[in-house]
Amino acid sequence: MTTYLAFLRAINLGAKRVFPKEDIRRVVGGVGFEDVETHINTGNVRFASRMRSRERIERTLEDAFLADRGFEVPSIVYSAAEFREVARQMRELAEANPGLARHYVYLLKDELTPERIAEIEARDDGRGRMVVRGRAAHALLQPGYQDGTVDPLSAAKLLGAATNRNANVIGTLAEKWC
Repeated sequence: MTTYLAFLRAINLGAKRVFPKEDIRRVVGGVGFEDVETHINTGNVRFASRMRSRERIERTLEDAFLADRGFEVPSIVYSAAEFREVARQMRELAEANPGLARHYVYLLKDELTPERIAEIEARDDGRGRMVVRGRAAHALLQPGYQDGTVDPLSAAKLLGAATNRNANVIGTLAEKWC
């Protein structure tokens, strides 16, 4: 059995997209995944499966979530080994960029083309920059980046299906689950 981590996008953001972690555990276990755990109520779930196809796991989760909730829940899945590498890269980038105000990691459903990566990484404007590594895009934000916008580098729309977590959550999950 392989351990996987799934990151659910756009849940618990309002009254109509509520998906408590107890229900997430129930649904994930209900489709046959084992050793299911969740972390905080933002859609972080760990489980074990004999399935090997990430795409098949994502489809299985998304179909089950839609059936249970009545709305789509995009799910981004990493093996524990893949996620450990994301956390390692996050630490490496944090060490190479001391003094960051924020470090967000966008977890991507699919790898990006080289052209799209170049477009995203060109968004350096003094408030911060984006660095793409595989299926993770790191927003490295400098002090003073807060200008009232959710996406100060206007890069999120270029990432495809993705969800983000801050560096603290990424580090905690890697330590706890990988």
